[in-house]
Amino acid sequence: MRKAQGSWEKRILKSLNSMCTELSIPLARKRPVGEQKELLNKWNEMGTDEPDLSLFRPVYAPKDFLEVLINLRNPNYENGDSLSFRTHLGLIQVPLKVKDIPELKECFVELGLSTGQLGIDDSTQVPPELFENEHVRIGQKVLLQQDSAAAQQYIRQGSPTALRAELWALILNISSQPEDILYYEQLKTNVIQHDLLVDSLIYKDVKLTASNDDYYFVFEDYLYQVLLCFSRDTSVLGHFAYNSASPPKSYIRGKLGLEEYAVFYPPNGVIPFHGFSMYVAPLCFLYHEPYKLYQIFREMYVRFFFRLHSISSHPSGIVSLCLLFETLLQTYLPQLFYHLREIGAQPLRISFKWMVRAFSGYLATDQLLLLWDRILGYNSLEILAVLAAAVFAFRAVNLMEVTSLAAAEAVLADLSTLKVMPLLQIFLFATVT
Repeated sequence: MRKAQGSWEKRILKSLNSMCTELSIPLARKRPVGEQKELLNKWNEMGTDEPDLSLFRPVYAPKDFLEVLINLRNPNYENGDSLSFRTHLGLIQVPLKVKDIPELKECFVELGLSTGQLGIDDSTQVPPELFENEHVRIGQKVLLQQDSAAAQQYIRQGSPTALRAELWALILNISSQPEDILYYEQLKTNVIQHDLLVDSLIYKDVKLTASNDDYYFVFEDYLYQVLLCFSRDTSVLGHFAYNSASPPKSYIRGKLGLEEYAVFYPPNGVIPFHGFSMYVAPLCFLYHEPYKLYQIFREMYVRFFFRLHSISSHPSGIVSLCLLFETLLQTYLPQLFYHLREIGAQPLRISFKWMVRAFSGYLATDQLLLLWDRILGYNSLEILAVLAAAVFAFRAVNLMEVTSLAAAEAVLADLSTLKVMPLLQIFLFATVT
């Protein structure tokens, strides 16, 4: 796994360096004073800026990353060694332990049919408005107590819209102190003083994704502010202690290979890819103060999102999520799985982009926030794979009729009308196991 991650990082750096060379742009430069003033003046309206980014390209897109995961193999297995795993007909060929539906039911017990849920309109046990009123009352109590563990347990049944911002901050242990605001301002100063090549990648990504999204285009300025500051934040380097990835290094000109002249590039060690800004966009609905939005995003990234674009065997890592998704489909919807495989439409080729982005930009925002409630509540990303499988189960009848990958993609092109919680409940608790 580490070897694969290492060679993937080399590919990303090669792509970044070749862009540098082709465009004759340095990785970093100090802005002239006039440019600094101009940027400071338009800090809150960077979206109006239309720099020519036609020559810049995303360093990689999710589908490039998927190809790397498909080629992962376990060298400890001889060809005839792993007969049981050879029956796995999906794209991921790494034998990791993933949960089956009985284990998932045990793990996500609060999503059961007999438990009240926000996001379910017609629960039979309790009238929805009664449950909601009581749930809000308990939520207010949890916030009053400022108990992070209680908030995490509470949010497994969904968060009331009015309390969500505070509950997430409590779970992520974020309380905005004056020093946090000061820290954010220092990051902003770093952005204004220095221009990095990754800034153009961030601009390009926002323009290609969030700016074209019906829900998120209004937050364009927020996204620039948060992502530009994020790229300068060296405290993010701390997460590499438990991440299989390593931060890229750059050397001061003329000192290549001399460790004392090495610096991490970008300063936070994270090179943005196509769709990266969609990790921030949904949070803009909850937090309107840039420094608070920034803190929440940074914490969400170092707890969860980094796992979606690094190769590891962690249960919430993208490799395990892909394998969990394929195993659920192959085990519980075998006919559908074999049909799609036979016509050259491997399900993972369709669902991978949903999982890498944690469904951001694919679901309606209210549904996405209900899903992210559960990510925080269970401190796990496994629910992404379960939802991806549930979407296929929901559209199974239509998918059984398609005869090509393009047709299968068309059936699953629009997820914006889906209701997340009923899909998850039916798949987990009403599937015959």
